[in-house]
Amino acid sequence: MQAIITYQDFEKLELRTGTIVAAFAPAWSPKLLEFEVDFGIEIGHKTILSGIRKWYEPEFFVGKSFVFVVNLAERKMGESISQGMMLMADGEEPTVIPAPSTVLAGTAVR
Repeated sequence: MQAIITYQDFEKLELRTGTIVAAFAPAWSPKLLEFEVDFGIEIGHKTILSGIRKWYEPEFFVGKSFVFVVNLAERKMGESISQGMMLMADGEEPTVIPAPSTVLAGTAVR
């Protein structure tokens, strides 16, 4: 378990639902999938990379919604830059956590 944080620490994370509009496995990485994610009018589209290629095909994600951290500092990963992080359960293999289809892209998660 990580150190206990305050509510003010938690408030720094901006969690939003996003709909994946495109996904592919970049030729330059055996580990990463690259997503184009729609976060609605306020935020727009962001590129998110995730090291889950071993467990998922890109096609699985297109058109589906998930929860993301949208205010992480950009991070260069191989030849691309990731502009956030998808939340998932971390076990022997990562398990993605879909957002309900009734929730609009860009909705804040608390």
